[in-house]
Amino acid sequence: MSGRLEGRTAIITGAGRGLGRACATAFAAEGAALALVDIAADITEVPYHLASRSQLEHTASLCRERGVPVLALTADVRDTQDVTRVVADTVERFGAVDVLVNNAGIAGPSGRMVHEVGDEQWSVMMDVNLTAPWRMMRAVGPGMVERRRGSIVNIASTAGLVGYRHFAGYVASKHGLIGLTKAAALDYAPFRVRVNALCPGSIRDGGANEGRMLAEIGRSIGIDPADHEEAFVTQQPMNALVEADSVASAAVWLASDESVHATGSFITVDGGYSAR
Repeated sequence: MSGRLEGRTAIITGAGRGLGRACATAFAAEGAALALVDIAADITEVPYHLASRSQLEHTASLCRERGVPVLALTADVRDTQDVTRVVADTVERFGAVDVLVNNAGIAGPSGRMVHEVGDEQWSVMMDVNLTAPWRMMRAVGPGMVERRRGSIVNIASTAGLVGYRHFAGYVASKHGLIGLTKAAALDYAPFRVRVNALCPGSIRDGGANEGRMLAEIGRSIGIDPADHEEAFVTQQPMNALVEADSVASAAVWLASDESVHATGSFITVDGGYSAR
């Protein structure tokens, strides 16, 4: 443990699997106390299974093995009362919130033209990917302002920088998240609270992190799950998918004092995809 985050408490949403788990274990390796949050249930409008309670508990177990205290919380970040409870429980257990990683997000419902998207499909995408990060920021912001310290890391996407056909809701939500990041960074800058965004490219599924986002994105546009990696690799300038651990390392940097003058920025970890 090198301890770059020792003495700090981080809330990580969407921690049950995938990039959320990668961030959780990376933060644990750097000594952060953790509040790991996941809905740990399915959402009716989302056409694939979300993380389970057992997956959230497994993430927590992996972090505890690294010697840090962990609080595992099931919560729906679309619900203001749940968000308030998460922050209150974290403060009660650890005393304060130093870092927030807004990672919870969904890739579907997608795979359709703009005029084919229904009201509920649009609403759930915005609520999870854009409004929920705002809810979390609203809940932790007062404490960070009072202490004149904090780092908020919003997990956006290359879809926050460029357009993708048949993904209007996802693209709009991630563009909005980058806009929210910039506006919040200016609001909080006088109080030394930093707000930044990460824009990952196509992240490899499976492995220890049990990610499945890329397969679901592929499925929504008619790519067989068995072929999705090959299909996405052909679009990558570096001829490789992004590893979740690479994105998690960038999140650690943004959470640490090494990035003390970085705020209002977005960092791509996409193998050059958005540089074209």
